Amino acid sequence: MAGALVGGAFLSAFLQVLFDRIGSREVLDFFRGRKLNDGLLNKLNLTLNSVNGVLDDAEEKQITRPNVKIWVDELKDAVYDAEDLLDEIAYEVLRTKLEAAPVSRRQKVRNFFSCYNPFKKGVEAKLEEIVERLENLVKQKDVLGLIESAAERPPPLQNAATTSLVDESGVYGRKGDKEAIMKLLQSDNTSGKDLDVISIVGMGGLGKTTLAQLVYNDNRADHLFDLKAWVCVSKEFNIPKITKDILEEVTGKTCEIENPNRLQLELKKTMIGKKVLIVLDDVWNDKITPWEDLLKPLKFVAQGSKIIVTTRNESVAVLVCTLPIHHLKELTYDDCWSLFAKYAFDDSNVDAYPNLEEIGREIVKKCKGLPLAAKTLGSLLHSKRDVEEWEKISRSDIWNLPNDDILPVLRLSYYCLPSHLKRCFAYCAIFPKDYEFKKEELVFLWMAEGFLAGGPELENAGSDFFSDLVSRSFFQRSSDDQSHFVMHDLKNDLAKSVSGEFCFRLNSNNSSSITRRTRHLSYARTEHDGSKKFEAVYEAEVLRTFLPIDWSKWWWPKCIDNEVMHDLLPKLKRLRVLSLSQYHNIIELPDSFGKMKHLRYLDLSGTPIKRLPESVNSCYSLQTLILYKCKDFEGLPTNMSRLVNLCHLDIRKTKLKEMPKLMSKLTRLQKLTDFIVGEQSGSSIKELGELQHLRGKKLCIWNLQNVVEAEDALQANLKDKKHLKKLKLRWAGNMGNSLHVLEQLKPHKNIECLSIIGYESAGFPSWVGEAFFSNIVSLRLDGCINCSSLPPLGQLTSLKELGIIALDKVVTVSDEFYGSCTSVKKPFGCLEILRFERMEQWCEWFSYKDEDEGKAFPLLRELYMRECPKLMRVLPSHLPSLTTLEIEGCQQLMTSLPRAPIVVRMELKDESHDLLLKKLPSGMHCLIASHFHSLDSLLKKVEQMGCYSTTLEEIGIENCESLERFPLEMFPKLKRLDISGCPNLKYLFAPITAFEDCISVLEERMPASYLTRLCLRACPNLAGALPSYFPFLTTLVIIGCQRLMVSLPKAPTIITMELRDDSREVELEELPSGLHRLSVDRFDYPYPLLEGVEQADGLSTTLEAIEIRNYDSLECLPLNFFPTLKRLNVYKCPNLVSLCATEAIYGHFTFLSTLEIWKCPNLVSFPKGGLSAP
Repeated sequence: MAGALVGGAFLSAFLQVLFDRIGSREVLDFFRGRKLNDGLLNKLNLTLNSVNGVLDDAEEKQITRPNVKIWVDELKDAVYDAEDLLDEIAYEVLRTKLEAAPVSRRQKVRNFFSCYNPFKKGVEAKLEEIVERLENLVKQKDVLGLIESAAERPPPLQNAATTSLVDESGVYGRKGDKEAIMKLLQSDNTSGKDLDVISIVGMGGLGKTTLAQLVYNDNRADHLFDLKAWVCVSKEFNIPKITKDILEEVTGKTCEIENPNRLQLELKKTMIGKKVLIVLDDVWNDKITPWEDLLKPLKFVAQGSKIIVTTRNESVAVLVCTLPIHHLKELTYDDCWSLFAKYAFDDSNVDAYPNLEEIGREIVKKCKGLPLAAKTLGSLLHSKRDVEEWEKISRSDIWNLPNDDILPVLRLSYYCLPSHLKRCFAYCAIFPKDYEFKKEELVFLWMAEGFLAGGPELENAGSDFFSDLVSRSFFQRSSDDQSHFVMHDLKNDLAKSVSGEFCFRLNSNNSSSITRRTRHLSYARTEHDGSKKFEAVYEAEVLRTFLPIDWSKWWWPKCIDNEVMHDLLPKLKRLRVLSLSQYHNIIELPDSFGKMKHLRYLDLSGTPIKRLPESVNSCYSLQTLILYKCKDFEGLPTNMSRLVNLCHLDIRKTKLKEMPKLMSKLTRLQKLTDFIVGEQSGSSIKELGELQHLRGKKLCIWNLQNVVEAEDALQANLKDKKHLKKLKLRWAGNMGNSLHVLEQLKPHKNIECLSIIGYESAGFPSWVGEAFFSNIVSLRLDGCINCSSLPPLGQLTSLKELGIIALDKVVTVSDEFYGSCTSVKKPFGCLEILRFERMEQWCEWFSYKDEDEGKAFPLLRELYMRECPKLMRVLPSHLPSLTTLEIEGCQQLMTSLPRAPIVVRMELKDESHDLLLKKLPSGMHCLIASHFHSLDSLLKKVEQMGCYSTTLEEIGIENCESLERFPLEMFPKLKRLDISGCPNLKYLFAPITAFEDCISVLEERMPASYLTRLCLRACPNLAGALPSYFPFLTTLVIIGCQRLMVSLPKAPTIITMELRDDSREVELEELPSGLHRLSVDRFDYPYPLLEGVEQADGLSTTLEAIEIRNYDSLECLPLNFFPTLKRLNVYKCPNLVSLCATEAIYGHFTFLSTLEIWKCPNLVSFPKGGLSAP
């Protein structure tokens, strides 16, 4: 299938924008002032209405009729131009308003249109040309057979109705999903209701229906339920039809009843008292009333009855489910390959076609785990055994495949989107495959492109659009970072298909494909983006988007040619989105940027720019300005108050010392990351008072010591900013009035996160800690050096995270900390994370008076106490939910650790001799100890009691001089063990008298060690035996353990091995078979080992990196035996003579990318012919 589902509803959204603009006051004033013909304006309106009526029909017909596709693209191009022209008119009217002297509005309009203005000259001609193009398109619509929406039209695309039958031999990778659903089916009264609903959610083609079929046909389902029914619902949620289908399914008879009421009564009669299973496949309805109406006759079923709903839309699942939603994931690569191979090779032996298998595996990678794609592509290639045909498909986009079944599935999802979501999704074609994007990033781009409507609520509208596309599975959360999103590859292909030539991703091979119609351009940023890269962009003079895309998450210097900055970009006069972020050569912008009338989004983040030119003040359409991490940036434009459309200003991590004057004029600001109060000039803090739309992630107010009058702080009116969720208040000095200033900066009760930093008065105002702030979840008091007591923070009923840092004069923490509000029964009832850091004078922490009843800190999970050198005694005695405890730099602490039965991580870094740890918590997973006196006695007790820890998985011990032995056998589930700086450590096990019995006893005690990482550093007296076999060990590090006298353990899974020692006693008999990295330093055996490998004539096919340092005896490195080596580093090996390799290896040693040889003065022989570069 060719073509794309764009046009129709897509353009309907654009046309609605144009209709609004045509009727706007600005455009009407322009036409009157210019004395343009009213008939011309009406003609524009009429022609747009004429094409609007046939858009739905054009949307469908363009799929199979190329001439309709051409018509749609020409229409879209004309609509873009019309929108740009109306934007220019609005810009000129706004410019006149902002630049004119204060006179009446009527006089302003008259002045504007009566004075010489070159812009006026060409408007009429441009408008006439656009209307003429539109009229020609209107004439063509009848020739193309396009019909009005109200007329009789063929039904839209539909999915074929599904049935309950399934071929289980063609299902792979769904056993776990099936069992998860079966478990829910087998549990009675799971939600307390007789009828539970299970939702299966996932994008089209993922196998939701197949999973439901597997469950429906399982023999266990037949025994669990009295009646079963399968109904394919699809787009139309027709209650009488669904009711009739259920009735016919359970009775096995045709139902002749048409009356809806009789249908429901008959279904109730059939179902009453029966335990039933109903599958409703492919549900789209997300309205509560139809769902409730459907369920009315089903409320009389027996307990344990279930409904399984499959849907692409998460909002549907949330609406109907009573049990946890089951999100169906993509298949693993192996399962996807098995499915593809079944259809591509049928019963043939895959091994018989090695060339095809290699290509097929590349094709399967493109399927990205989508079963429908694997099945379709496999079926397509079933009868083809020509390598060239397989390669052709591997190189092509799946959308170009003939007669495929992928497009209808995904196209239907797109077709069913409302018009505003269609263009939002199609725009995402600018993102390359696998690109991870943030929600806020995309919403700001949509806003700049004009896709959102709603006045000051633009961002909220965009957020709703984004959530809707997520719920419909067009976007999905990144598995690497939950704050990022990604499109499945096939969704990305769909976006590219529907956007056509209007969205373009520039790369080194396709620049010639840019057309005059291209509106949105993205490109992969490189180290140097030269002018040649963008030569073809000059053709796209109506471009709206210029967006570099960074693939790597790592930073490296990048630059862009000055020719691009000073010649190309100024020619792109219709740019709305411009990003120059991360280019390290941008220290200033050309003045010509001020002529970008349409510019709405400017991203300069990460550049060394110092100032913006004053001409930027003429970018009156600008909505988003990003200067994040512009570390040299010192000044915003003086007349920035003219940017009246500015909604988002990000100035984090800049050198700004004050805000420009009249910031209060920017009344549309919603996101303002920072406000810097200047000493004498710039905006006063009271300018914030007019910015009533501030909202979102954070506002940080800097240099509050510069607020001279507390009244100015009151006029900032923070108490009325109900949309502001995060607030940070910072002082950098003390003018003596900080208490009065802070009193007036009381925020709205909706505030969720509050930080007070550098505040220097002796006490806090009464509002800090008031129970009134019931929404605060995070609070930080930092550097309040003169405060001697803490506010009543225990009264904050929603507080989850609290940081108390560098309050130098606090000596005790007692009753005032918990508060006295009688309505608060459990102080800190929701607190989960508590930090005390750098409290220099703090001596005592008094428990809550009802501590014995366990009322304070009932949910505290993490407790961190760092650098509190005078803290002597009393920690809370009972913390029932504590899982993580870290104590560092509290040298005088003389108390037992709190009772916390579920601690899973404990980190103790102290030189205290008085902090007592009587026993290990029973469920602990991780123990980190440094300079900790009690550890040795604790481990001895564990050993004496013979009690094994079955939960500890990670232990780290550092600088514990008293530690003499570590009873490794007492921790059978240990996965990671790091011991360093323990000079008296002698044994890694309880002492065994007879050395001969050592290994056998240890193997008996540790028959299946789970260790994956073993690191022993600076333990010079460590002696005896290591267990000889670690089946799961992947990392082994031994440094400075000179007395180890036996062979190192055998571990076939070792990936990384680091050996640094002056020892002459440690033996390494052979390399582990899966070793990837080997590092040796002052270790006596590398050369004999490598020599042994050479004599054994064995290749290492996994070793990728070798590092060898400080070996006098090393004379030759046998490179022959490491064909996969990528990195080789050799340092200070004075007797190294040659890198030996046979001639056979020369041409095949292609993986080596790094070779470093330092201070090897006798190296005289290199492989003849050199080594091939990768």
